[in-house]
Amino acid sequence: MSRKHISPLGVVGVVAIAVAGVLIGFKNIHGSSPDALLNVSYDPTRELYAALDPQFVAEYRKQSGVTVDIAQSHGGSGRQARNVIDGTSKAGVVSLALVSDVDKLAKRGLIAKDWQHRLPNNSVPYTSTIVFVVRKDNPKNIHDWPDLVKGDVAVVTPDPRTSGNGKLSVLAGWGSVTTRGGSEAAAHDYLAALFKHVAVADEGARGAATSFAVQKIGDVHLTWENEAIREVAAAPGELQIVYPPVSIKAEPAVAWVDANVAGKKTEVYAKAYLNYLFTDPAQDVIAKYGYRSINPQIQAKYRAQVPDIALFPVSAIAKDWDDAAEKFFGDNGIVDTIHIPAQRTVVGS
Repeated sequence: MSRKHISPLGVVGVVAIAVAGVLIGFKNIHGSSPDALLNVSYDPTRELYAALDPQFVAEYRKQSGVTVDIAQSHGGSGRQARNVIDGTSKAGVVSLALVSDVDKLAKRGLIAKDWQHRLPNNSVPYTSTIVFVVRKDNPKNIHDWPDLVKGDVAVVTPDPRTSGNGKLSVLAGWGSVTTRGGSEAAAHDYLAALFKHVAVADEGARGAATSFAVQKIGDVHLTWENEAIREVAAAPGELQIVYPPVSIKAEPAVAWVDANVAGKKTEVYAKAYLNYLFTDPAQDVIAKYGYRSINPQIQAKYRAQVPDIALFPVSAIAKDWDDAAEKFFGDNGIVDTIHIPAQRTVVGS
């Protein structure tokens, strides 16, 4: 299935992207070629990889003479991880929203336990954060996390049980209390109040964008920074981004899936593909699409689009990403003590 180039700030509307998990390949759908490589990724990276993949394909062909067929699968990060675990998606590589999502695969023997040490920067090719998207002129006067639980403010954020965006909204909301002197009890009360204001909890980030920007549900959308940039650009004059004073430093991670590529030609392609993400040409594309490059010089070029803000690391609210996953999203974790609105699946989620 061929695909068109999508501009960095997304002239494409939020409903133009297909249902979560749809595969988009350059030549062949996954499995139709020995040179095919499937990247199972989280929801809002569609446009990023639509730009990166042909760039990698051209460079790799120039170096090796081989044309790699890359296919993409997108959806809520937690759901995508489960699809790889149960074999629904035969991923050659994964690019997921949370380190803990990749660790789920390692714990089941699908990826080497030392996967974080196989690529630069602990296998994190870029960082991101959670910001607010509001209606034009910010009619509800939303500027900080406490504003989300005032009056009749209606919030849109994905379901933390299936979405990396949803999980990060929880972690960012919690940290907005505890990193500014509040107790964990106060943070729990805040999250409980926040989800009482959630109007809809979609399965993934793109579905939440559709609910907010297209279906006009809610007053504020909690979303990835890159998704906010795309969302605002796709609705000129209708939406704007609000950067809260503090938010979480998100660290999406990548890995090749040893169980699916070891000893095959795709193992070579997978390693080359993921290493390419850390090169300067790829980092420039990453920054152009609203992600935070790990190369300070490249990131500085895009500071007007992605400004410096106070971001706290996961270690400010848990030992690490795995500890945060267990503390907040494990059985009897914090999220289990909070009422989450019933999930709905929207086309494009």
